[in-house]
Amino acid sequence: MAEPIRCVAIVGAGFCGTVTAIHLLRQAHAAPLLIRLIDRERHARGVAYAAQPDPHLLNVPAGRMSAFSGEPLDFLHFARRTLPGTTSEDFLPRALYGEYLEESLAVAEERAPAQIRLERVTGNVCSLELLRPGHTFVLGFPNGTELAATDVVLAFGNPPPAPLPGANELRGSPRLIENPWSSPATDAPDETLLLVGTGLTMADVVLSAMRRPRPPRLVHAISRHGLLPPGQTAFGQAHPQFEALPLLRAASLSIRRLLRLVRRLARDAEERGGDWREAVTFVRSLAPRLWSRLPARERERFLRHLRAYWDIHRHRLPPDTRATLERLRAAQRLTVHAGRILNLAPEGDGVRVTWRARGAAVPATFHVDRVINCTGPDYRCRAAHDPLIKDLLNTGLIQPDALQLGLQVSPEGGVLNITGKPTRGLHYIGPMLRAQHWEATAVQELREYAERLALTLTAPANSHLAAASV
Repeated sequence: MAEPIRCVAIVGAGFCGTVTAIHLLRQAHAAPLLIRLIDRERHARGVAYAAQPDPHLLNVPAGRMSAFSGEPLDFLHFARRTLPGTTSEDFLPRALYGEYLEESLAVAEERAPAQIRLERVTGNVCSLELLRPGHTFVLGFPNGTELAATDVVLAFGNPPPAPLPGANELRGSPRLIENPWSSPATDAPDETLLLVGTGLTMADVVLSAMRRPRPPRLVHAISRHGLLPPGQTAFGQAHPQFEALPLLRAASLSIRRLLRLVRRLARDAEERGGDWREAVTFVRSLAPRLWSRLPARERERFLRHLRAYWDIHRHRLPPDTRATLERLRAAQRLTVHAGRILNLAPEGDGVRVTWRARGAAVPATFHVDRVINCTGPDYRCRAAHDPLIKDLLNTGLIQPDALQLGLQVSPEGGVLNITGKPTRGLHYIGPMLRAQHWEATAVQELREYAERLALTLTAPANSHLAAASV
């Protein structure tokens, strides 16, 4: 088969990269197209949906997890083939969702027109060079292999957590797990754990630990506010239709006014027999427009004062997970602290934790066997250890945003370079879109970004393509 004129390389085959590839396979293309889907591990899985020893659940019910906005019950129909009787409100295993993405990609590949070809590449892209003559991208791999493409989609997923403060003495020690998703679980009897962070990752780690043959005796969890995400509910639409305009006007003025209105919406929903989650869901649907209207100073205030409260109300737990956490707290096997870690130091066979409770003047200490970093992804590009991100920064092909939330991109998903202009043919999709849209981590938002990006890549105005040497 002759090599296609156009090649789109997608770096990352988690949800975003896979769904973008599926849409490209589904599009009508007049000219031949090669789609290279590149990932260091298993395609269509990513960290979130990889097969795990523990059956971690999706934190969104099955009826709202379709990878395609135009086919809202697609995942539910898939799940029912494996789990008959599944309802739209069931919370299903994440590994099953990985199987769904794998099958969706295989079906799209099988049904694609003859002139469209998908090539799965296993490897870790460590560099990206733009050759100006012919406008060709060259992707480099650690073993010296190079691949060429006319377009590149950066779809790398969530980065690991930021290093914990005060933990220098524990670096490299088995007593400190810096990334809970890349470290194997251990099974020590009567263990006491400290989990830094009290969000969704903490909940997964607690449930995994408690399922082991020899679960920990006690788990401490600490975050600045000590907040646990509430549970999901199957709320209906008991409220009258919310109005967007007052919220948009408030966002143009201050985060304080916006907060006041959101609280009012939540109260109104509950007073009418509804659920405060209705208000949060409505605000979430407006998030990109609200974020774009907030002045820079007000965005900073939101991040400093309100981010933690938004995150726990926005990212909620499956009801069974939340109930399990409450049972563990009642049994005094899970203790949640509000405060800051000051220092983590080796002490005997464990770790001495020095911390200051929220509102306290004097630090306190306690002893644990191990510490697990559950603070969530660190989106600060300049702190990244990923060789590709470091290379892109060094060459000026990407530019972080001022608030260190992610990457600067154009409305069409084009990556802005160091001059503030998009580099033709270079695109990004993934959680670092939060710099522009704030909400960019859930399937409901990311699937729409993937659909729009695929349309951008196949638009007639984007058919400027020179041959790629391979």
